[in-house]
Amino acid sequence: MTERPDTYVDARMRVRYAETDQMGVAYYSNYLVWFEVGRTEYCRARGFAYSDLEEDNETFLPVVEANCRYLKPLLYDREFVVRTRVKTFRRRFLAFTYEVFSADLETLHAEGETKHVFTGPDGRPKSLPEEFHRFLQ
Repeated sequence: MTERPDTYVDARMRVRYAETDQMGVAYYSNYLVWFEVGRTEYCRARGFAYSDLEEDNETFLPVVEANCRYLKPLLYDREFVVRTRVKTFRRRFLAFTYEVFSADLETLHAEGETKHVFTGPDGRPKSLPEEFHRFLQ
């Protein structure tokens, strides 16, 4: 098992109108979408596209567990940062953590985690292909 607590990638975004409720507050389910953006950008920053994993290696990374703790609302048109880290990496398992900050990185709005299992196209667990280990270790 590899722990990577100090390696992270930041993804900058802005709360869009369609992502808010009637009061202009970001709707809670959007945080999971933003976590996905964070994962995608993490992979790109580490040197590979998630699509390469799927298309070239028939390896998928479904979410098997997700959680989010909401600390302070994000409002319409506010810029924010999703900071993504790999928490745990094993042959068949990967966990990411996320922190959602204000654009100036001074206010923590939410924090969460997703857990994933590497699978083949049949949905059965499989090991991550060796050529991808270096990107996550």
